[in-house]
Amino acid sequence: MTRKDMYYNRSKQEGYRSRAAYKLRQLDETASLFDRDDTVVDLGAAPGGWLQIAAERVGAGGTVVGVDLQRIRDLDAEDDWGDGDVATVETIRGDMTEEKTTDRLRETIGERGADVVISDMAPNMTGEYGLDHARSVHLARQAFEVALDLLAPGGDLVVKVFQGKDLADLESDIEAEFEYVRTVSPRASRDSSSEVYLVAKGRLTAPVSEGDRLTVEIVGSGEEGDGIAKRDGYTIFVPGASEGETVEVVVDDLKPKFGFAERVD
Repeated sequence: MTRKDMYYNRSKQEGYRSRAAYKLRQLDETASLFDRDDTVVDLGAAPGGWLQIAAERVGAGGTVVGVDLQRIRDLDAEDDWGDGDVATVETIRGDMTEEKTTDRLRETIGERGADVVISDMAPNMTGEYGLDHARSVHLARQAFEVALDLLAPGGDLVVKVFQGKDLADLESDIEAEFEYVRTVSPRASRDSSSEVYLVAKGRLTAPVSEGDRLTVEIVGSGEEGDGIAKRDGYTIFVPGASEGETVEVVVDDLKPKFGFAERVD
C-alpha cells in the first residue's frame, strides 16, 4: 500500500477530513507545537483536518479558530473523531489579509494573542514549477505577516511552502522574528511533493535587536549573579555588572521574554 493510500484510508477510518491531518500530527511530534489549553489559529483551514488535530492537542480548555475564504463545515458531534476532550472550534469565512477578518480574529482569540499560528495553504497549481513555487512563497509570506500581528510573545508559526529559489530568503525573514526556524518534511507528504514546512519557534517581541549598543542601568541581580537591566519592560541580563551601575553593553542573544548583553565599557 502506498503512503498516499495509507494516509487517505486512515483519514476515512479515523474521521479526519483530509490526509493532511497526519502532517500536522507529525509536525507536532517533531517540533512540540501544542500545549494543553493553547490558543491556535489555522489560516486557510478548509476542509478542517488541521483544525481537528489542533483541537485534540490543546484539549477542551483550548481555543481553535479557523479562517478560510471557503465555508468550513462545522466540526460537530456527527464527526467520528476525537475522544471528547477536544477544543470547541470556531470558524471565520473571510480573507485573512483584510482588516475586517483580522479584527474578527483578534476579537475571537482575545488580547493575549495566539500561542500557535498554522497554515497549510497552497496555490492552485499551474504545472509550471517556478510559478507555483513563487505563489506558494507569496501565500506563506501572507500567513507570516498575519501571524506577526496575532502571536503572543514566545508563540510558534508553521507555514507550508514549495522548495525553490525564494525559500532561503523567506526562511531568513521569518528567522529574524523568532528564536529559530527549522525545515520539516512530514512522512505523510507525498513522495512526489516538493512541499516543506517552516517551523518557527519562539516569537520575539523584544524592544531591542542583536548587536544593539545600549547604555543601561543595572536594577537588580539574577539567580546566577548576572546584573539585570530593563528596556521598556524587557529584561536584559548583563554578566559582570552589579546593581546600581550604569554600563554600556552590546546585545548578543534574544529570547521571547528576556535577552543577554555583553558589557563593553
